[in-house]
Amino acid sequence: MTEHAPRAVVTAGTGGIGLETALGLARRGWDVTLVARDPARGKAAVARVDEVAGRPTGRFVRADLSSLAATRRLGERLAAEGALNLLVNNVGGMWTERWESPEGIEGSIALNHLSPYVLTETLLDALAAAAPSRVVNVTSSAITAAQAVFEDAEPPGPHYGLPATGRAKLAHLAHSMELAGRLAPRGISVIAADPGAAATGNAALMTLDILPPAMRPFWEQIQKGVSAPVAAAATGPLAAALDPALDRRTGLVVGPVGTVDDTLLAFVTPEVTEAVRRWTAELMAAAGQAS
Repeated sequence: MTEHAPRAVVTAGTGGIGLETALGLARRGWDVTLVARDPARGKAAVARVDEVAGRPTGRFVRADLSSLAATRRLGERLAAEGALNLLVNNVGGMWTERWESPEGIEGSIALNHLSPYVLTETLLDALAAAAPSRVVNVTSSAITAAQAVFEDAEPPGPHYGLPATGRAKLAHLAHSMELAGRLAPRGISVIAADPGAAATGNAALMTLDILPPAMRPFWEQIQKGVSAPVAAAATGPLAAALDPALDRRTGLVVGPVGTVDDTLLAFVTPEVTEAVRRWTAELMAAAGQAS
C-alpha cells in the first residue's frame, strides 16, 4: 500500500459486485481493504486487486458481518488506523430460507441494514478526518417488493426472501437519507447505489420459493434479470464512489447506469423514515448494542 493513496473499505469485497468495485477503485489508484469471512477467497481477491493496480494495494480483513458485535470490533480496528476516504457498504444479500444472525436477528435485516449501520457509525471519526469523504450504501430494487411495516422485528405471515430483503433495504435507504443530512456538516457524503440485477453468487442460489405466491409467475423474468454480467453491476457503486460531479453532494441515489436516479426515493416517506428510526433502535437494543 502507498502512503498517500486514498483509502477505501469495501465490505463483502472478495466476490461479486464488491470485488468488481474494489478492482475499479484499485485501477484508479486507491488502496482497498476487502472485508469478508473466507481467507482463501480473500487471498485470491487481493491478488486480483494488486494485479490490476500494478502494485500492492489490496488487503483482506476477516470479519463475520452478520454479527453486530464483530462488526463493531472491525470498525474500531479500522478506525484506529486513521483517516478513511471511502466506505462502501456492499454487504447484503437475499436468501430463500430464513436464518438468524449470532444476535438472533433475522439474517436479511442483520446484513442489509444493521451491519452497515453499525460499521458506518463506528467509522464516522475516521471518515470525518479524511473529509470530503463518502459513504456508499449499496441498495436494491427489491425495495419495490418490500412490505413497509416496521411495528415489529418482522412482519406477520410467512417469510419470503425477496420482500424480506426489500424491507431491510428500504430501511437502510431511509436511514441513509437521514444520515446524509446529519453528516453533511462533517464533510461526509452519503450516497446510495443501486447496482441493478446481476449474476452474482447469491443470485445463483435463489429458488422460486424466494418469491411470494403472487410474484411467482414472474420467476423466469426475474431469472433473466439476474443473468447480467457482474462487472457491469459495479457501474453504479463506482460512480457513487468516484464521480467528481457528486463531490460534496449527499442524500442521492445512483442507478445502475451510474447516474443519479431518484426512483427508489419514492418509497422513502417521512412516515417510513420515522418508523425505521424507532424500529432500528429497538432492534439494536434487543441485540445488546447501543444505537
